[in-house]
Amino acid sequence: MYAFFCSSSFGQELSLKINGKTELESKIIDSLDYERRFRDFKELIKEKDKVKTQLFKLGFIENREISSNKSNDSTYLVSFSLNTRFKSIDIYYSKEIVSRKMISTISEDVYDDYFSIPFHSVESKLEFINTQLANQGTPFRTLQLMNIERKTDDTLKADLIVSEESIRTIDKIVVNGYEKFPRSFLKRYLKINRNEEFNLTEVKTKTEELNELTFASQIKSPEVLFTKDSTTLYIYLEKRTSNTFDGFLGFGTNETTNKIEFDGYLNLNLINNLNFGETLQLRYKSDEIDQKTFNAQVELPYLFGSPIGTQLELNIFKKDSSFSTTNQIAKIFYQLNSKSKVYGGISSTQSNDLLNGMSTTLFDDYDSLFYNLSFSYVSREKFEELFPINFFFDSEIGFGNRTVNDLRMNQSNIIFDTYKIFNLNQTNSIYLRSNGSFLFSDDYLFNELFRFGGINSIRGFEENSLFASLYALLNTEYRHKLSNNIYINSIIDAAYYENDLQGIKEKLFGFGFGIGILTNSGLLKLNYANGKNENQKFNISNSKVHISLKATF
Repeated sequence: MYAFFCSSSFGQELSLKINGKTELESKIIDSLDYERRFRDFKELIKEKDKVKTQLFKLGFIENREISSNKSNDSTYLVSFSLNTRFKSIDIYYSKEIVSRKMISTISEDVYDDYFSIPFHSVESKLEFINTQLANQGTPFRTLQLMNIERKTDDTLKADLIVSEESIRTIDKIVVNGYEKFPRSFLKRYLKINRNEEFNLTEVKTKTEELNELTFASQIKSPEVLFTKDSTTLYIYLEKRTSNTFDGFLGFGTNETTNKIEFDGYLNLNLINNLNFGETLQLRYKSDEIDQKTFNAQVELPYLFGSPIGTQLELNIFKKDSSFSTTNQIAKIFYQLNSKSKVYGGISSTQSNDLLNGMSTTLFDDYDSLFYNLSFSYVSREKFEELFPINFFFDSEIGFGNRTVNDLRMNQSNIIFDTYKIFNLNQTNSIYLRSNGSFLFSDDYLFNELFRFGGINSIRGFEENSLFASLYALLNTEYRHKLSNNIYINSIIDAAYYENDLQGIKEKLFGFGFGIGILTNSGLLKLNYANGKNENQKFNISNSKVHISLKATF
């Protein structure tokens, strides 16, 4: 018959019609929405066999073809008898190989030695079990249903047979693309180690966390090579340029002299240049009110392959000829996961009164020693160049003492900084930032107060021109992307601060607008802001223009 059909149908379009033994069976077959027109007879036969398989998966395991006729030169009529439809199947299993907990995720009817599932879902349920077994280190196990029998009129029963295989472990890890990727990050950051049970799904989940690193990224999913007695994992990475140079220039009109004054800073971050995952930060700032700041910080993760890292920092501040302060900080930290770290450390501060007590009682020499605990969390935005960090949180609490003229006083402090970007849609977002510092003490010296104001705190004010024993501020921006490289933003800032030394309690506000442009050289930002306190009227001469450029190299 096949030869007859082929010879008589060559060169013309063919059609297929499949009927059941009854009207109900025909409706069931029609619901499969099978293909009805074909270019050749081979495709027609393939579609007919596909329908037979689909009927089997629906529970008509006894379906059979009872006739196949040619009604005319191009139309073929096929008749099926569907027979009994089995709606469910009871599968008997071994708890030593497949746990009851695993079975409970795919079936609501689980018993000590068998479970029941709808027959039409057999294929997907067995695929799930196979995947779970593979994730337990046995990727080559196969599953079969054996001894299939009728249990009731519409229920089958079968034995689940799982082939034996020894558990696979990762014997070797090969990094391609970025061969000098720090090995400590494989073990501690990704938590992928040799001799652990192989689980490809878990490995893929872990390597996704590479997107939280600034100096490396994944270029394709991990792959695995199995041989008879070994398992080799291949991870594909590329080294990213992550060094940054951040420069800022600010200028405004001096309220006393009505002359334009300039201030600015340079911020250099060198990241992973030694392929250790290390960070070196150098910052220098010069303010228009004759204040100078130098800061150096180095962070070394996973010392000697351990889960512990260290952070060392030196900060030197000098205010005209009034005083200078040197702060040294040493911390150790533990990376909880790809986003979070906890720190513990000590900070030592030495401040010198350069006036030697002349004409003021606000300054004095002092030494302080604090023990600190801190926590940080950073969540990055994938494939976002303008705003790469979506959420940031950093907080620190410290307990210590200050010594002045051999008199020791207990003190404590709290410092926090957090911001979040709320994406309204692809082009509009809201940026909210909260920042604050609190020093708790029975009395205060001017040279130990917190300093704030300017582009990185409340905009519209001179850099570090405000001194406080406590302050809290809120930065807000409404951002609108004009393109993938340009955005504009509003500026609405508010702050409250207290200076217990001088009896000041004041509310501050900053209003303005800005623009950001992502150029080949980096992100160029220009902000215009006007600052005032709650009792002050707006004065155009109080406005500040902040220009910054952040380049990656």
